[in-house]
Amino acid sequence: MKAPCNDPNHDAITRFSLDDSGIRGVLVRLDSSWRDLLSHADYPASVVACLGETCAASALFTGHIKTQARLSVQMRGTGVLRMIFAECTAAGAIRGIARHHLPIPDTVTPRDFGADAMLAITIEQSVAPQAEPVRYQGLVELDADTLAQSFERYFAQSEQLPTRIILGANTHCAAGLMLQRLPGTAADDDAWRRATLLFDTLHGDELRDTPVSTLLYRLFHEDGVRILDTRPLRFQCSCSRERVANVLASLGESEAMASTQADGVAEITCEFCNRQYRFDRIDLAQLFVTDRVAPPSRQQ
Repeated sequence: MKAPCNDPNHDAITRFSLDDSGIRGVLVRLDSSWRDLLSHADYPASVVACLGETCAASALFTGHIKTQARLSVQMRGTGVLRMIFAECTAAGAIRGIARHHLPIPDTVTPRDFGADAMLAITIEQSVAPQAEPVRYQGLVELDADTLAQSFERYFAQSEQLPTRIILGANTHCAAGLMLQRLPGTAADDDAWRRATLLFDTLHGDELRDTPVSTLLYRLFHEDGVRILDTRPLRFQCSCSRERVANVLASLGESEAMASTQADGVAEITCEFCNRQYRFDRIDLAQLFVTDRVAPPSRQQ
């Protein structure tokens, strides 16, 4: 059994650039945050690897978005892999979930989502307090051999941004590295070619196990690699009683009431963190009172 990642920059997003080359990068390491996320579910090893790579990717893609935003990555299909969802906020809160059929292969690829599977990347940007967030979404077919290739194709098709990505995950650690060649900069073909050749020397174990500063120096020290900033990451679910109440209200009063059990209580469990929310018939009735102020607050 491999030991957990041991790095001062564990559970963090590290942004960096290669001086005067027009190339930027992001490196993500998920350690205890990843194990916290996994503690709420029991997935086969192949699903753990796929979900971990997706969580690392969602964190990578938040490296350059604004602080009041959240980014989600979702893959859905009809194969043995039904759905993988990961979300990371620019403030560093990450969560994820997977759905699959059994039996499942020891190793899975995007093709295990089945024919016509899709990859969606969604950004929700808060523009003002109490205002509905602005939502942007990009969709591409999920037809590559690896998740990293799928994400590279997404950036090529949706963003027209040359991008290289490597991902790796096991039960202890999930990690990812992304390089991008920025438009309208001094980047030239030789600089990008050299950076990608160095990038291709990296393997998943090295990505997960090597301290961040050591890894970046080893790869790009001749290209003037410079760390721009580092932000912490943590597992944190965004569920709340208010959100659950809004979902119940959206069902309509008759269906919400029908969700109660024999004891007259509707019990809803968050799929991401297993937190339970209980609503009795009085609570449910209050959801449909005109001009309600807030859902009833009760001990969870």
